[in-house]
Amino acid sequence: MKNKLPEAAPAAGSPAERRNKPPVQMPAPRPSKEEIALLPPYQALPPSRILLVTEASHLAFVAAEVARAGMVGFDTESKPIFGAGLKSDGPHVIQIATLDHAFIFQTFRRDTLAVLQEILESPHILKVGFGLNSDRGPLQEKLGIGLQSCIDVARAFRPLGYREAVGVKTAVAIALGQRLQKSRKATTSNWALPQLAPRQLQYAADDAHAALAVFMALGCPQNQPVREAKIE
Repeated sequence: MKNKLPEAAPAAGSPAERRNKPPVQMPAPRPSKEEIALLPPYQALPPSRILLVTEASHLAFVAAEVARAGMVGFDTESKPIFGAGLKSDGPHVIQIATLDHAFIFQTFRRDTLAVLQEILESPHILKVGFGLNSDRGPLQEKLGIGLQSCIDVARAFRPLGYREAVGVKTAVAIALGQRLQKSRKATTSNWALPQLAPRQLQYAADDAHAALAVFMALGCPQNQPVREAKIE
C-alpha cells in the first residue's frame, strides 16, 4: 500500500449518507452469526482513505481532519501473547478515524505520537470505541497517554435492551444492517512488525471507523452540529 496523503474530497456516498441517516430504531433483535453472514458488507473506507502515519508531514493533515470532525472512532492493536503468564508490551498500533479517513499510528514511531497524544487527551475531541477500559492502562503505562473524553459504544446498547455485551461486529449488524469482516488471521497477526500488511491496515481502520459509524447511527450525537476543536 502506498503511503500518501488521501485526497481532501469526501469519500463517495457513504459518509454523507451516514450523517443524514435517521437514528436506528431500537430495540432490534440480536442477530445470529448466520443472519450476520447474509448481510451486505460493511461500507469500509477504501485503501486510499487509510493513512499509515510515518512522517512529520502527515501530522498537520491528521490534526486538521480531526479538529474539523470533532469526534473520532478509536481502537488499539497489540501483538498477541500465546504463552501463559506473559504480559503484552502493547499497544503496538493505535488507530483513529473520522467518517472520511482513518489514521494508523505505530507506537515505535515516537516522533509521530505528539499529535495523537493531544487528540486522545483533549477534552474537546470525543473518542468513541468498544472496550475502552482495557485501553486506558496500557496507553498510560507504555506511552504516558491519559485517555480523556471518551465513550464506550457498547454501553450505549444497554439502555436499549441489550443486557449482554455487544461487540463491534454485532453492533454493526444491529445499527447499520451490514456485515463487518473480522478476520481471525488479521486479529492474531503480529502488530509489532515495522511494516504492516495491507490487510492489517484495513482491519485496524475498520475497527475505528465502524465504532464511529455505529455511534452516529444510534443517534448518540443527537444530530447536533459537531463542535470545532483546535489542535496545535
